[in-house]
Amino acid sequence: MLYLSRVPVYLLPLFPLPLVLFPGAPLPLHIFEPRYQQMLTDCMGGDSRFGIVFRPEGMGDSDLEPGRVGCIAEVDDAHTLPDGRSNIVVHGVRRFALQRFVASPAPYYVGEVAEYEDLPEDESALGPIATRVRALFGRIGRAARTLADDHDPLPSLPDDADSLSFGIAALIDIDAPQRQELLVSRLASERLTNIERLLGGAVDSLEARARVHGRAKSNGRGPYLSS
Repeated sequence: MLYLSRVPVYLLPLFPLPLVLFPGAPLPLHIFEPRYQQMLTDCMGGDSRFGIVFRPEGMGDSDLEPGRVGCIAEVDDAHTLPDGRSNIVVHGVRRFALQRFVASPAPYYVGEVAEYEDLPEDESALGPIATRVRALFGRIGRAARTLADDHDPLPSLPDDADSLSFGIAALIDIDAPQRQELLVSRLASERLTNIERLLGGAVDSLEARARVHGRAKSNGRGPYLSS
């Protein structure tokens, strides 16, 4: 990446997609368009990083407005197929805000982007809501595992509040615009509050279904789950 000034602004290959990548989250991708095959080749010859920016359905790539927030993706694994397509796995590194597209000889988009960080918050005030959200996620996860007859352990979660918010956001089933709202938020407390609302609205129903599912599996031999 090339830093253009003392302000943290730099050039980044861009991959507009109808999805959202969160910092710290893994994401598998299938690269099939020739221009993005070239982007992958160029990235792998450099720092293995490019930017994923959410493009809503029906919007053209070049219509992405200045200020749209995306996430730097770093390639962890890449497997190229005989026809030039690739299956890759990336993880989110950190967020950026698109400033403008820049002219480039590359066939893919290149953007001038700026660092996009959280605003300062009182860490001690984040502890209670982080604890509540962590507990809610555990309840949701255990109920979902029961319904799926899945006995695997729940995924581990980050310790700090900002990473926790993105870690849970990456694991829950919400639509892309809601994910983008969480990505744009510059307050961990705001992200955690929104996630608490989303999980809180689903936990009782999901746990009730899990209890019914457990009783049905016990086939009259007693409760499968304790209440």
